[in-house]
Amino acid sequence: MIDLVAAAHGTADPRGIRAVHELVRLMGQLRPELPISLGFVDVDVPALPGLVDRVVADSNQAVVVPLLLSSGYHTSVDIAREAARRPSQVQTAAALGPDPVLADVLVDRLRACVDLGGVDRVVLAAAGSSDRRALLDCSATAALLAERIDRPVEVGCISGAGERLGAVLARSTGRVAVATYLLAPGFFADRARRIAGCLPISAPLGADPRIAALALHRYDAARKLSVVAV
Repeated sequence: MIDLVAAAHGTADPRGIRAVHELVRLMGQLRPELPISLGFVDVDVPALPGLVDRVVADSNQAVVVPLLLSSGYHTSVDIAREAARRPSQVQTAAALGPDPVLADVLVDRLRACVDLGGVDRVVLAAAGSSDRRALLDCSATAALLAERIDRPVEVGCISGAGERLGAVLARSTGRVAVATYLLAPGFFADRARRIAGCLPISAPLGADPRIAALALHRYDAARKLSVVAV
C-alpha cells in the first residue's frame, strides 16, 4: 500500500488546525486500510519535506495530496519539489479544486447562512494568489457555483493579485451574499468576515466527508496515472 501524505497550508489558528486534522480523520475513516499522514507547506508542523522523508524511509513510496483549493505556488513549487527530490518514490496529486464537489459544499454553506431566494448575486471570497493558475481555478469554481445557484458569482480575493474582496463588494449591486472559499477558519476567514461587514457570509468549507472523499479520489487518480506512465 502506497502511503498518502496530505499536504495542508498550515495556520497558527487552533480552529483551523482542528478543522484540517478532522478532515484527515474523515479520510482515514473512509479508507481505514490506507496509511495517511498530515504535513504542512507553511506555518505549522510537521513540515512537509521532513514528513515525506520519514514516510518513504518506512514505506518506500508515497503520494502527496494537496489539501489546497487551487493550484499555484504551493503545488507547483513546494509539493512538486518533493517529487523532484525522490522521483522514484514520491508522486504528487492534483489540488482539490476546482471540482463540482467543492461547489456543492459551497452551496450548502451558503444555504446555512442565508435564504438564497433573497440573494441577487454572490461574491466568492478566496484567499487569492500571485499565481495566475490559482486565480483561474477560483474563477472556474465561481462558474460551477453560479450554475448551481442560478445567480452571478464573482471572485473577490483577500490577498494576492486578483481583484480584492472589498472592491468587488463595493461595486456589487442588489442583494449580495459572500461565499467563503477557504478550507478552514483562521486569519483569512476572519478577514473576509470583517470585509463583508453586515452582509451574509458563509462559513469555511470545513471538514466535510465529501471533501475527504475528493482528497482520496485525487490520491487514486495520481496512482492510476503513475501506473499508466510506467
